[in-house]
Amino acid sequence: MAHEVVEVDAAALDSRVRDRYRMLSGSAAKGVAVVSTRVGRYDHATTVTDYLSVSYDPPTMLVSLYGLSRTAEAVEDAERWAVSLLADDQKAIADELGELGSPLRGLLDRTPHWRRDAAAPAIVEGSVAWFECRTTAVHTAATHLLVVGEVVAMGRSDDHTAKPLVYYRSEYGTLA
Repeated sequence: MAHEVVEVDAAALDSRVRDRYRMLSGSAAKGVAVVSTRVGRYDHATTVTDYLSVSYDPPTMLVSLYGLSRTAEAVEDAERWAVSLLADDQKAIADELGELGSPLRGLLDRTPHWRRDAAAPAIVEGSVAWFECRTTAVHTAATHLLVVGEVVAMGRSDDHTAKPLVYYRSEYGTLA
């Protein structure tokens, strides 16, 4: 059996290696979520597929955010942020909040959401599950910030049959 191998030289990355990495790393199906926070009177939110549960004791999550984004800067500045795991009927929300150059004012005007209190991060209405976190660590990794947070509140949609939105090979889908 022949095996394809692409050698990676970190000192001399070229577009072929980056494209191949993007294609191969996209072979994993990932859940789609919205990370949100509030700084002052402005909401910041973005679509992500790179998040994970780090620990159950205490409940801890990690999100990976592009380091030069407004959302990464806001999450780093804010004490609290939320992760809303999107349902399979929320592709339009994923698309809208995943666009580059999203407006700062009125960012969530077309996204149904709620908050635990006036200063809390937005929770996407109808999401499969949600987690509100308090930042405990921020680590730089290449072009991204890895933000670790202790879960301070969590919940799920009233629709317990809702299926998660997934991202696989550059397309949104659902579980069959």
